[in-house]
Amino acid sequence: MAKGDKFYFDNFVETTKISKEAAEYLVTCLEHYNPDDIEDMLKNMHEIENRADVKKHEMSEALVKAFVTPVDREDLAMLSHNLDQVTDRIEEVLQKFYIYNIQTVEPSSLEFARKLVHSCELLCELMAEFENFKRSKKIKSLIIALNDVEEECDQMFLHSMRAISKNPADAYTAISLCKIYDCFEACADACEHASECVETVIMKNT
Repeated sequence: MAKGDKFYFDNFVETTKISKEAAEYLVTCLEHYNPDDIEDMLKNMHEIENRADVKKHEMSEALVKAFVTPVDREDLAMLSHNLDQVTDRIEEVLQKFYIYNIQTVEPSSLEFARKLVHSCELLCELMAEFENFKRSKKIKSLIIALNDVEEECDQMFLHSMRAISKNPADAYTAISLCKIYDCFEACADACEHASECVETVIMKNT
């Protein structure tokens, strides 16, 4: 691997670490949820999300200047975008708590958040392996594991949405919960999309 190529792989590793930090912070917020603190939570989460944006911009700048890249620059840009989306989606969950003035946290929301931490942990492992994608024996199993977690989140989404109809609250609360569960599912999808992007890049370059 050329000396300059390491930047790209390191950037992806750092980006996924930021996503994991965002997911862990979301769990902390929901475990100790106080609606009076939501604006401070949003500020802290946005600072995390902004660091992910910086990594994406660094990647874009490097790709513009690069003469040769370890894989197609379009693939690197696509992967950078998909990894950045993970942190964006996590931030959106907390934004929904703010928008809908949520006062209490449903147990299913906390369970969703913990699943996201697990997905981000798997993404961290996956991107740490990506540098050696032509020789790695772990990448395939990590991609499968991420797919499995996404399927678990799909089931959680179905059960959570059904619980709303079986235990009807007022219309506003029901709509708010639906929007939040939609966001959680989008987070899980974003993690899976990032892993699928890795799989696509590997297939094109092996």
